[in-house]
Amino acid sequence: MTFYSILYETVADGVQTETPDEPAFFLDLGLDQIVEAVTAGKQEYNLKPFFHTPLHDVDAIQYRHEVMQDLENEAVFASIRTFAAGLQAMRRHLTQADKLYYAYQRKRWFLEAVEIYCDAVNVLVGDLAKFDLKSRGLQAFRAYVTDYAAAADFTTLQSTLRGLLADLSTVQYCLLIKDTTIKVRRFEGESDYSADVEATFQKFKQGAVKDYRVKLPDWMQMNHVEAKILELVAQLHPEVFARLDEFCDVHAHYLDDRLARFDREVQFYLAYLEHLAGFKHAGLPFCYPQVSNTSKAVQASDTFDLALANRLVNGHATIVRNDFALKGLERILVVSGPNQGGKTTFARTFGQLHFLASLGCPVPGRAAQLYLFDQLFTHFEKEEDIHNLRGKLQDDLERLYEILAQATADSIIILNESFTATTLQDAIFLSKKVMETIIELDALCVCVTFIDELSALSEKTVSMVSTVVPDNPAQRTFKILRRPADGLAYALVVAEKHGLTYDQLKERIPA
Repeated sequence: MTFYSILYETVADGVQTETPDEPAFFLDLGLDQIVEAVTAGKQEYNLKPFFHTPLHDVDAIQYRHEVMQDLENEAVFASIRTFAAGLQAMRRHLTQADKLYYAYQRKRWFLEAVEIYCDAVNVLVGDLAKFDLKSRGLQAFRAYVTDYAAAADFTTLQSTLRGLLADLSTVQYCLLIKDTTIKVRRFEGESDYSADVEATFQKFKQGAVKDYRVKLPDWMQMNHVEAKILELVAQLHPEVFARLDEFCDVHAHYLDDRLARFDREVQFYLAYLEHLAGFKHAGLPFCYPQVSNTSKAVQASDTFDLALANRLVNGHATIVRNDFALKGLERILVVSGPNQGGKTTFARTFGQLHFLASLGCPVPGRAAQLYLFDQLFTHFEKEEDIHNLRGKLQDDLERLYEILAQATADSIIILNESFTATTLQDAIFLSKKVMETIIELDALCVCVTFIDELSALSEKTVSMVSTVVPDNPAQRTFKILRRPADGLAYALVVAEKHGLTYDQLKERIPA
């Protein structure tokens, strides 16, 4: 079993370039907030490109599911995190070594970095041997790192390092200090008089006493006196320091490329699972979705907007969960209902689920069956740009034209209250034209709208309605249910526009 990457099983899977910039739909769907929260505190790994780059193969997604499921074992997770912490410490030592001025001090820090690396590899090999790993990715990685640790390059690195550290620990010398002169000479078995002095005066010690010993500052950087002493010590022990020079030259590139790549890539899984832990603690469900690139029968139960949940769970607020399903010839969810009833959140959730599923990540919900899209498009309301000399309606039309020109039957399109800047008659006409094009494409779509007629436009459309408390229509439940449109959505929009809602009238008419 050949190990290539913990994110991609084969070279062919991983040839796609990481996407440094977030996709255009991220802001509309709140995915920018999700990725920001997931990668917080892990900037050194540059993880965002991984979360910008969807997969387009079902088996590649299953490969990541398997790794995630192995890492849900707390012992496996802890082992990988310990390895990552070791390599973090190694990098800190190397960074510090680069900042040091004096050569031998830099080399000593380099030795410590190599020692930390060797220990981290050995501990990892020992840990992974204990686990019953199921995933192809971690099984292949275990085989690779086990072979690596047993190979001549690593064993030679380790044995040479240990011998060199042992030799350096035997280096002893004497300093003869008189006035401003320091002489360095070989140690010739002289007694350690400090120990004799302490032993002589130990019997006079009574209780706690003031310590008059001078404490030398523990600065990271050597001063010029210390550096000169070290140079002279090296001259007294030329063989040992020659081996130090040789080791640093020969093993300058000791870090294995695949282990370094694993260390970065595995953070994709660790970061996401760490982010989900808080939600799971709050009782929110997550699942590994069934993903298909052939069946457009999609569904999810007890799902929610992950970006919104991240804000609400910290405030201990209730997180409303919803279901959706498309079956048979159904392709389009037409969502209507009163304003601020959760319609836009529902549309975002649909998009979030499909994108997170395309990354190979668990998604919010108790169960989900999702479609592996080729492209994802969003059309959300934007403020009018006074600099382009176009009206809001023209902007909407041009953006929709670009979407429909690029979309295919395998795309997902999410429309959120388009054509609100025109009359009802024009909005109905334009919306029907857009929907007819999407229906002809046979693409999956969520359309949030105040135009109820769109829900019955075709056998491919399904009506969903945001609901209110029956006894108090002004109170939203934020539940989106599959049922016929009730005809009140646009009426409420008109009433709000003209200040004629119950609350608005109550404010203006004295009791």
